[in-house]
Amino acid sequence: MKTIAAHPLTAAAFAPFGDVIELRDAPTKLINQGMCGRHHDLAAMDFSEGKAGISLFDAKPRALPYTLDMVERHPDGSQAFIPMSETSFLVIVAPDEDGKPGTPLAFLTRPGQGINFHRNTWHGVLTPLETPGLFAVIDRIGDGPNLEEFWFEHPYTVVRA
Repeated sequence: MKTIAAHPLTAAAFAPFGDVIELRDAPTKLINQGMCGRHHDLAAMDFSEGKAGISLFDAKPRALPYTLDMVERHPDGSQAFIPMSETSFLVIVAPDEDGKPGTPLAFLTRPGQGINFHRNTWHGVLTPLETPGLFAVIDRIGDGPNLEEFWFEHPYTVVRA
């Protein structure tokens, strides 16, 4: 098996695949009589048709080393994952190479970081590393399958860098 090292998630490294959802250094503006900082418009949601929906995902935790044998993508809409607990999770993405995933990259979030996959981005499944694996997910709700899976002939092993 080929090995992939999971590195800390940064906005710059993740930019080709989506957005990192996290607090900015300073809020965009103060609201609620100055008692709440609004960190505004942190992800570029993109849908071909349908509507944005909010769902809750309750995922079982995984562990490193992790075997990566499949990635998926959603051609009709972006997909944001916002953890509802202060835990980290594993994020796997792969560049598109003529309609198939290229060599995957792996990232470890810091507690409090979420992500938004751009539309049609190859990515691994939701992979919390601790319990609870509870996430708010904002994605496209609409007709059509909006899911393409790719199974690797030779799986990868993901380890901490």
